[in-house]
Amino acid sequence: MTRIIAGFAGSQRLAVPSSGTRPTSDRVREAIFSALESRDLIAGSAVLDLFAGSGALGLEAASRGAAEVTLVEKSSAAARVAKGNAAVILSAAAASKVTKPRIHVVPQAVSAFLGTTPSRFDVVFIDPPYDLGEPELADTLHRLVTHVVPGATVVVERTSRSPQPTLPPTLELDRRKDYGETTLWWFTAR
Repeated sequence: MTRIIAGFAGSQRLAVPSSGTRPTSDRVREAIFSALESRDLIAGSAVLDLFAGSGALGLEAASRGAAEVTLVEKSSAAARVAKGNAAVILSAAAASKVTKPRIHVVPQAVSAFLGTTPSRFDVVFIDPPYDLGEPELADTLHRLVTHVVPGATVVVERTSRSPQPTLPPTLELDRRKDYGETTLWWFTAR
């Protein structure tokens, strides 16, 4: 079971696609959001969740005060699940009488989305399938740089056996943190 950890939708359960995704554990999500909130990076931000699956990372950001969240997922089945989960979050916002975040679910490949969107983001989550090759991840990071604001935070989740992603010159490594078989790479946009 996946659930929202904190914020106005705290404890809300999220559906998970029956196959093809690997949800981020509650422990890792809590670590991500503790770090982001300690830097005051969530409230009012524009968040992009690439390879979104159920949308749990982006929707956690929405529950914690992000103003706008975009979930990009090419699997139509997973995108339908993310859309249903977004409706749960928006319903919780209405019940809590908080300002509803704007949540967009984009059923499109990440490369196609990054090739067409004019939007820019403050926080980006990249949690691709572990079998996504390093060249494809490097391509995603290179395409992303025109869609982040200066000082944006990019969090990449990979297996701990993966090498550090190849970065474009405008992203710099902030830190790496391991959680068992999961590694989080934190990057900052210059």
